[in-house]
Amino acid sequence: MAWSAGQRYAAEFVGTYGLVFSITAPVVFTVGLSAFDAAARVTLAGLSIGFGVIAMVYVFGDISGAHLNPAITVGLWVAGRFKGRDVVPYVVAQLAGGVVAVATVAGVAYGYPGLWSGASGPAVAFAAQGYAGNGSPYSFSWESVFLLELAMTMLLVLVVLFTTRRESFSKNLAPVAIGLSVGLFNLIGIPVDGASVNPARSFAPALLSASFSADQWAIQQDWLFWVAPLIGGLLAAGIDRLLRTPSGTD
Repeated sequence: MAWSAGQRYAAEFVGTYGLVFSITAPVVFTVGLSAFDAAARVTLAGLSIGFGVIAMVYVFGDISGAHLNPAITVGLWVAGRFKGRDVVPYVVAQLAGGVVAVATVAGVAYGYPGLWSGASGPAVAFAAQGYAGNGSPYSFSWESVFLLELAMTMLLVLVVLFTTRRESFSKNLAPVAIGLSVGLFNLIGIPVDGASVNPARSFAPALLSASFSADQWAIQQDWLFWVAPLIGGLLAAGIDRLLRTPSGTD
């Protein structure tokens, strides 16, 4: 079936909404719950976004490809697997979906004054990721976070590129592989910087937190969570081209 451009953009909007909601909600809603120690919150967030990605890719994969991530969109384009004219509309749809998702989470949190007063700035901003001071749990340097985000995004985009090749024996299980990879990288990266590997995931909560947080660290540091993942996506595209089949098919 041929889907219209509008349908594909809508799928990216709703799919990214689901992805960002699945990671922002557990981070914000568990603020102040003493039973949820650091390890439990990391595990909950990693599992939540992993399952969320699997669901969204299965739902929207046939419509838009379920990129749900500007780094994946750019990586597919550079790898010759996606039309350049759709890059900007896809990214805009992804950013919009993320912003609405974070607004939804904030709206739920607002209904519980105790949670809202304690969670508004720090929790939503942490869901946006940060690399130093009150952003990184252990105050990792920005260079460390840059390298981690680049490496994790490169590996994630490689999983997307290779599991969705037409000749791949695992293409029917691509959503599972992608979702498990996202969950894995969150388990690895959350203690360091909150784990992004997705500019849309970082931009949405950073934008919202900037409207009520006393300090603006999340939005000020958001550049890193664009530059590093996009470079990672470009590297993955280069590796994909290098390891193409002799016939050049994918």
